Amino acid sequence: VWNSLNETHNNLSIEYNGIKFYMPEYCPFGGFIKLENSSDGIDNYSTKSNSFYIVGEKPQYKSKLVLNKNLVCNQMILVKPISIEINEQIIELKSDNQKNDLLNLVNLVQPGYFNSKTPDLGKYFGIYKSNQLIAVTGERMKMNRYTEVSAVVTHPEHTGKGYAKKLIKHTTDLIFNENKIPYLHVAESNIGAIKLYEKLGFLTRRKISFWNFKKA
Repeated sequence: VWNSLNETHNNLSIEYNGIKFYMPEYCPFGGFIKLENSSDGIDNYSTKSNSFYIVGEKPQYKSKLVLNKNLVCNQMILVKPISIEINEQIIELKSDNQKNDLLNLVNLVQPGYFNSKTPDLGKYFGIYKSNQLIAVTGERMKMNRYTEVSAVVTHPEHTGKGYAKKLIKHTTDLIFNENKIPYLHVAESNIGAIKLYEKLGFLTRRKISFWNFKKA
């Protein structure tokens, strides 16, 4: 988060004395380098967002905030392109209607991570069936050398058909074509997704915590 807000997404950053946050309409994430600077910044940002995440080391915070949960994730990177065939029509979700479909699908399956302008952080792609968006994947946090693969989501009625694999390949191929390295975050408890990513060639780089804060 810190590096993205210092690099590609610098124009979307809100900074409070050494801790940086995405503007809340884009992404509910913040990050810092120096622990002693975290408390006041978190307090200030809580006036803009009722629920948000600090990514990395556990921050200091004030009693009027509630630490709701610590979501521990595997941070995984992909070192070479995925070798699978894409036999579905994949489209970039650019129109307002398509972005609304994206928001609705992600918030159905993975609520709490997508805000109104999250689709503007990068390129998002989807597969439609019978005019319904049933699977998506895209880009979220961006750095000079890395781009995060995000929103690997399939509608519950359409899982198990390989849509996620094809969308991940499509997205990561574009990232490699920009001479960047794709990476992603997945909850360490999501064993099925981790196994899928490992089969596609992702390697776990480290564990990383997403500390979710809410107002008391």
